[in-house]
Amino acid sequence: MTTPTPDASVRVRDLRKSYAVHEKEPGFLGSLRSFVKRQTRTVEAVRGVSFDLAPGEVVGFLGPNGAGKTTTLKMLSGLLHPSGGEVRVAGFEPRRREAAFLGRITLVMGQKQQLIWDLPALDSFLVNQALYEIPDTQYRETMREFTEVLGLSGILKKQVRKLSLGERMKCELAAALLHRPQVLFLDEPTIGLDVNMQESVRAFIRDYNERYGATVILTSHYMADVTALARRILVIDSGRLVFDGDLARLAEQGHGGKTVRLQLRQPVSAPRLAAYGSDVKVDGLSAELTVPRAEVSPRAARLLADLDVADLTVEDPPIETVMAELFGRKQEVERV
Repeated sequence: MTTPTPDASVRVRDLRKSYAVHEKEPGFLGSLRSFVKRQTRTVEAVRGVSFDLAPGEVVGFLGPNGAGKTTTLKMLSGLLHPSGGEVRVAGFEPRRREAAFLGRITLVMGQKQQLIWDLPALDSFLVNQALYEIPDTQYRETMREFTEVLGLSGILKKQVRKLSLGERMKCELAAALLHRPQVLFLDEPTIGLDVNMQESVRAFIRDYNERYGATVILTSHYMADVTALARRILVIDSGRLVFDGDLARLAEQGHGGKTVRLQLRQPVSAPRLAAYGSDVKVDGLSAELTVPRAEVSPRAARLLADLDVADLTVEDPPIETVMAELFGRKQEVERV
C-alpha cells in the first residue's frame, strides 16, 4: 500500500486503463465476418497503479515495451481518461484539462513534435507565449536562460525542418518548458540523440529541476538518463507497478551478484578466474567477474591472496543488466 505523501505534487491511486481491441481473421472472409460481427477483446494496459511524487522529486519510470509507461503518462497529463482509479496532479484532476492545470504541467515525447515544421523555432516559441499568456519580461528572461543552457544561439531563426535531430530536440524542450511548468512528464526525451547531445539534455533537465523545483517523471530506454537524474525508480510491467525504491535496492532485487573488477600484474586465464565467480571477462591484464553478494568479502580476499592483483574494485552491476535479468526472470516464471 502506498503511504500518502503530504502535499504530493502527483497522487495516483489504483489507476487503471482498459482498451477494447478489434480482432480480425486474415483474408477476405475474415474481413467479411468482421463486418457482420465485430470481435473484440479487452486489453488492460494499466492495472491498479498507485504512487505519490513529492514536489521537486525526479523519478525514473521504467519497464519493457508495452508495459504501460506511456499510457500512464498520458493519463497523468489528461490526454487519456482512466478507466478507473484516482489521479491528482498539482491539485487538479487531469482529465478535466483546465487551463490552470495545463499551465502547471508539460508532456515531452521524444518521438512527437510540437514545433511548426516550416517555420523557425522562434515563431513556435512566440505562439506558446501567446497560448500560455507569458508576460514579456518573463518570456525574455526564460529565453535568455534557455539559450545559454541549451546553446540555442544561431538556430532559433532556422526553419525547424533544417535543424538536426539534436537541435530540434533542444528546441522542443525549450518550447515545452517556456511557461515554466511545475510538473514535467518526459517520455524518451533523448531517444535517437548521440552521446554528447544526450548529456546536454540531461544537464538541462537537471538545471531546470534545481532552478524551479519542478517535479519530473522520466521514462527512457537509456539507463544513463535515469541514473544521472533520478534517485527514485518506479518499475511497471504488464500494467502493474512491480518496484518502487532507489537504484541500490533495485540492484539487490533484480540481481544476485556484484561485479568485481581486477587490474592484474600478471595475466590470468578465464578458466582460472571462473573458480572465484561467474560471467568472467578477461582483456589482457584487466578482468571482471560476478560474485554472489553474500560472498563478496571472502572471495575478494581469496583473489588478493591467490593472484598478483594491482587493484580491485567492487561495483553493483549495470542497471541494464539488472533490468534485463528482472524481466527475463519474470517471463520465465509466467511460462512455467
